[in-house]
Amino acid sequence: MTDAPTALEHRAALARPRVLSPRLIATALSVAAFFALWLLGTWWMGPRLCPSPVSVFGFIASETASGELPYHLGVTLARVAAAFVIAMAVGTAAGLAMGRSTLANTLGEPWLILLLNAPALIVIVLAYIWIGLTESAAILAVALNKIPNVTVTIREGARAMDPALMEMAKVYRFSRGKTLANVTLPQLQPYIAAAARSGIALIWKIVLVVELLGRSNGVGFQIHLYFQMFDVRAILGYTLAFVAIMLVVEFFIVQPLEARANRWRPRPV
Repeated sequence: MTDAPTALEHRAALARPRVLSPRLIATALSVAAFFALWLLGTWWMGPRLCPSPVSVFGFIASETASGELPYHLGVTLARVAAAFVIAMAVGTAAGLAMGRSTLANTLGEPWLILLLNAPALIVIVLAYIWIGLTESAAILAVALNKIPNVTVTIREGARAMDPALMEMAKVYRFSRGKTLANVTLPQLQPYIAAAARSGIALIWKIVLVVELLGRSNGVGFQIHLYFQMFDVRAILGYTLAFVAIMLVVEFFIVQPLEARANRWRPRPV
């Protein structure tokens, strides 16, 4: 007898029309406004200077079918991944050392200030001059531009760690590896996530500049090639394709990993 109302309520709930969430509506309106402005730009400047969305997406489809777009996207993504791993590894180690050791911070501060204020273009040019127009020079130049930002973020996280937890690890005689895995890294996780998210956004932009200046493939090289031809449709096509890939990385890789790493933290009420 008690199951009948429950079943009826369940059927009634399924029969009721679903209401879209305000966030989904706002997102849809924002996307619609973007394409409306794009069409307005096409009407105002003409299809040569501002090709229509249909024209740009048609170019993306043709380049994908020919294999050119996947190839250059793959090359650029490989460089982004390599530079990201190097920058995060070196920056995290340096930031942790500088945050926990006064001597390391004193020795590393001048280098950190120098790299933070060195223009990305100068680092790229010098890397190509000193090392040559090679793949290693391109990846190193990108990593050097990101390492100081990661170091600063992780250093602040290391300074903010709870001394009581570190003292507890000493009292219970945790090994260095156990202390790192169970005490240090969980406290640094928000700072590592912040450095990683900003790192991806910065690295892929620098990779395009590196490819434009000294590589013979990749999205940056293609944009430079089509710029010489004044082909705005191709420039927009490669740009939108690469931005779409990075959005997929953000929403389906970075955010799920961050949510998994934060699953032990209490959720805000």
